[in-house]
Amino acid sequence: MMDHPRIVLDPAVLAGKPLVRGTRLAVEFVIDLLAAGWSEAQILDNYPGLCRDDILACLAYARDVLSSEKVFPSAA
Repeated sequence: MMDHPRIVLDPAVLAGKPLVRGTRLAVEFVIDLLAAGWSEAQILDNYPGLCRDDILACLAYARDVLSSEKVFPSAA
């Protein structure tokens, strides 16, 4: 997996879920906002601790996690 300097994993925060560095916002939460239709501008307005590069880092992290996922077709 690629290095993501804006994303951290801290077992003491949110049970070790990946977070945006310097925040308590999980990558999953940011991705969820985007999936729910929030625009980049809406996210940045509502979460001033984030910047555009943080949102892009969340997307890159999700991409890398998904690209390393192994799928095994069933024999059904």
